[in-house]
Amino acid sequence: MYSFEFVKPATLDEALAALKDEDAQPLSGGQTLIPTMKQRLNQPGSLVSLLGIPELVGVSISDNVLSIKGATNHAAIVAETRDSFPGLSALAGKIGDPAVRNRGTIGGSIANNDPSACYPAAAMACQATIMTNAREIAADDFFEGMFTTALEEGEIVTGVRFPIPQTANYQKFEQPASRFPLTGVFVAKYGDRVGVGVTGASNNGVFRWGEAEEALTANFTPDAIKDLSMPADDMIADLHGSAEYRAHLVKVLTGRAVAAC
Repeated sequence: MYSFEFVKPATLDEALAALKDEDAQPLSGGQTLIPTMKQRLNQPGSLVSLLGIPELVGVSISDNVLSIKGATNHAAIVAETRDSFPGLSALAGKIGDPAVRNRGTIGGSIANNDPSACYPAAAMACQATIMTNAREIAADDFFEGMFTTALEEGEIVTGVRFPIPQTANYQKFEQPASRFPLTGVFVAKYGDRVGVGVTGASNNGVFRWGEAEEALTANFTPDAIKDLSMPADDMIADLHGSAEYRAHLVKVLTGRAVAAC
């Protein structure tokens, strides 16, 4: 590790002011940022902690919409959404291990947009709204590609709003060492539509499987997708699995998620 400044603001305004400094970077749970700093893949001049800011922590429900503040950790989401949104609670409960769940935050995960992160699949399937200090961004417009989002310089994720579905389920095929999904699928059923968010599979990052959404909206059973196939052209291929394998997993996990709803 190298030398850097550490700033721990007490309010969101103080954090935003500190982030105006050159080479300043926000620090949420640090589950991705700290390891990349240790490898010197990222070398900010100062870290501005978003933890300990009361206005960035908490879960609330209004008009069947679940709002989660950006610095809320995974463990809190597991506990506080268990009854209101069990599908999301189960997703959060499968992230990493207890140490990760008690440190990592939803805002950090959303902002980092790791191609194998879990929350982006739920955000896409639910057509969630990403809230920042400056604006609100639809999930479809927020995730722009692998490790790429619509966030601008000095903009941070302050929360995420999820329309609560009638039923939802998340299925992931884990990479055993990291517990990241080799492929993961979140299915959310609403009165007039079904959302299918896919993570861990595509070179373009998280995406919605529109063809499956259309089929499942008409017939919400695993049989609805039996004749569909996911093209392997843009799928990730690495030592853990080929592009064709990941494409096959997308269909299998979608079917499992629907059956589990």
